[in-house]
Amino acid sequence: MKHYLAFLLSITTILVFSQKRKIPTDTTVITNHSTTIKGVNFSYKATTGTQPIWNEKDEPIATLYYTYYERNNIKDKANRPLVISFNGGPGSASVWMHVAYTGPKVLNIDDEGYPVQPYGVKNNPNSILDVADIVYVNPVNTGYSRMIEDKEGNLPKRETFFGINADIKYLAEWINTFVSRQNRWESPKYIIGESYGGTRVMGLAKELQNSQWMYLNGVILVSPADYKLYSTSQPVYSALNLPYFTAAAWYQKVLPSELQQKDLLEILPEVENYTINTVMPSLAKGGFISENEKQEVAKKMAYYSGLSEKSILQHNLDVPTRFFWKELLRDKTGQTIGRLDSRYLGIDKTEAGSSPDYSPELTMWNHAFTPAINYYIREHLNFKTDVKYNMFGDVHPWDRRNDNTRDGLRQAMAQNPYLKVLIQSGYYDGATTYFAAKYTMWQIDPSGKMKDRFTFKGYRSGHMMYLRKEDLISANDDLREFINNSLSKGKSAKYLKN
Repeated sequence: MKHYLAFLLSITTILVFSQKRKIPTDTTVITNHSTTIKGVNFSYKATTGTQPIWNEKDEPIATLYYTYYERNNIKDKANRPLVISFNGGPGSASVWMHVAYTGPKVLNIDDEGYPVQPYGVKNNPNSILDVADIVYVNPVNTGYSRMIEDKEGNLPKRETFFGINADIKYLAEWINTFVSRQNRWESPKYIIGESYGGTRVMGLAKELQNSQWMYLNGVILVSPADYKLYSTSQPVYSALNLPYFTAAAWYQKVLPSELQQKDLLEILPEVENYTINTVMPSLAKGGFISENEKQEVAKKMAYYSGLSEKSILQHNLDVPTRFFWKELLRDKTGQTIGRLDSRYLGIDKTEAGSSPDYSPELTMWNHAFTPAINYYIREHLNFKTDVKYNMFGDVHPWDRRNDNTRDGLRQAMAQNPYLKVLIQSGYYDGATTYFAAKYTMWQIDPSGKMKDRFTFKGYRSGHMMYLRKEDLISANDDLREFINNSLSKGKSAKYLKN
């Protein structure tokens, strides 16, 4: 009888205290910290938590997890820049730039970006927190951000969030609420997006300006993914990969000796010119290119890429990047190279095949980032929940139709004389290549009337250029310079006659 009563008591206790696992809809946790950046010590406040998204009936339909850093003892908030940071995917949490690039803490990794144990974080002496406050935003289903059930227990329609234009629309609304809650309407504002985040912030520039009446000083694209290139299936755009092939082959020391003995930045301008003036027109001719021209282009592409003429001809000059990652070292070490950062090496089950088994750089990054962000949020920011932190969340199917983000950025710039753009790319990034980023920059404003408001910076690393210590320093310094150069400093927002 005693055992039976004890059993009933235990079951009752479980029923009473067990709760459905969910994230709070609207909550904040505040902690205070200190750091030293660029040799100056100061304190700062970290606010982390969730802020809801509402539907047209003012009912919460989702909540976004964010972390907001503010430098203390800033008397003039009106002149203090605010940076709003996104990663990409789509479906990626805002973890990468948060604890590896611009934030006050960075991963415990080696100087080239490889994971080391014990996992964790350390102070970031290069963070831009000395010159700007920063908020890291996790879109729906990433990080701790989640959709919210209605009274009947139904989740909102997925198309409310998961698509190029839906994503831009709800995030702009969320930013408006955040800026109002934090009383930052007077501040100079910047949006920064990495990878797919590049598409996101190009679109947000116009949406914020035209639908939220919020004008920006700067848009920063980090290793941007431009789906005007990637979703077309047009072989002419594969020509843009050749300068990346050169950079990766140079790093792996497989270029011809006369190229290999030069510095990378001596070689790339030559390859870029050849790409635009020869490779792109050759691919445009398709099957009607002359055999002699095809042979000549294949020979030169082989010279610049470390691939064989035969393999290039077998692909009709249109060499897939996946093949390049598998092929470059196939007959040398039998290893593959990384997609997002071609400095990384992988080992496949077989040397045969047309693409690698996995992405060695991404597994290395997950190796370091996942334990670090989970530890950091719980132990440093004091935000604790049983909900899983989604490094990558389910956001599919993702609607890529009606992508006008590139022109949206152009319109925002044309309407706002203050607005400037910075693009940062790693030379060894094979997913969103640096030369494709340059091409996007060239195409945003076909008139050329605003080209002096664009800045491009390249780095000797990959997609996450900031994982390499030398580039972490220079990339953050480039952000500081861009922010300083894009502040109005009392000048009126107007165009003058040329």
